[in-house]
Amino acid sequence: MTLSDFVTARAAGGPHVSRAARASRLSGLVMAAGAALLAALPFLVFSTVTDTLVNLFVLVALASMWNLLAGFGGLVSVGQQAYVGIGAYTVIALADLGVQPYLAVPLAALTCAVFAVPTSWLAFRLRGDYFAVGTWVIAEVYRLLVVRVDSLGGGSGKGLTGLSGLDQTLRGALTYWIALALALATIAGCYLLLRGRLGLSLMAVRDEETAAGSAGIDVGRAKRLVYLVSAAGCGAAGGVITVSSLSVNPDAIFSVQWSAYMIFIVVIGGIGFIEGPLIGALVFYTMQQFLADYGSWYLVVLGAVGIAVALWLPGGLWGLVRSRTGLSLFPVGYHVRRPDVRE
Repeated sequence: MTLSDFVTARAAGGPHVSRAARASRLSGLVMAAGAALLAALPFLVFSTVTDTLVNLFVLVALASMWNLLAGFGGLVSVGQQAYVGIGAYTVIALADLGVQPYLAVPLAALTCAVFAVPTSWLAFRLRGDYFAVGTWVIAEVYRLLVVRVDSLGGGSGKGLTGLSGLDQTLRGALTYWIALALALATIAGCYLLLRGRLGLSLMAVRDEETAAGSAGIDVGRAKRLVYLVSAAGCGAAGGVITVSSLSVNPDAIFSVQWSAYMIFIVVIGGIGFIEGPLIGALVFYTMQQFLADYGSWYLVVLGAVGIAVALWLPGGLWGLVRSRTGLSLFPVGYHVRRPDVRE
């Protein structure tokens, strides 16, 4: 809006400022209807469909947490698999103590947030590339510690107890619903977090940490809070992986492959957009389904797609959509228009 437009709008009653345009509100209704349909899916399709969708929901949650951490907070971590593993083993340990595994999933998120507090004090002493490598090393340390605990199965892993008495169909439906709830909660959590003052603080810290501190932003508090939220989300995802697979192996659950998946999905979908992990996870999930049988060519195609997007679409697929249409499904800024202009 130009200065003359603003003056004209003020004379006509002032400009209209809102969080979302009409297109965003309509897309919100469509997404709400889609979420309701997904919730009813166990009653509509075979369990083989919902079982595979659990993997998609976990990927959405993990990518959303990494996007919140790196895309909005500027904290590029290659060690979020630490909290995936801690969350998975928390469910195993609590189940051994008699806690119902599905109830242990939110407790796994809380446990990871607790672990993230002392971890952040160590990791935040590093900057840039050193922070990325440092988080990877921290994840390996946690893996080595878990391997040495015999009650958790040591290096061979351990099976999950507490679900043997459930009907298989019911267990599949419950696992699907908790995975769906996790994906929706991570997306909604990112949206609500970024709409507040913390969102503005995070983006200021991401763009220029020194200037943000000079402007009065508590840089340490903002970074630590987003790190704890990301750790909790990844921990809950690890818990869902455990109740879905019914077992856990330290080498697999603490694998850097999880961070590679998160980074790939966010780069493909669009880093710094809440919509990015959704689009990227759908693309990655589709490629997994169609290319998994091609062996090493599967990895070659994934790498080629990632390189192509990084070179020619630095904003990712959603960045391209946003630049062409101006559409924002999760608006975290403000939309300004004149009273005489229809949306």
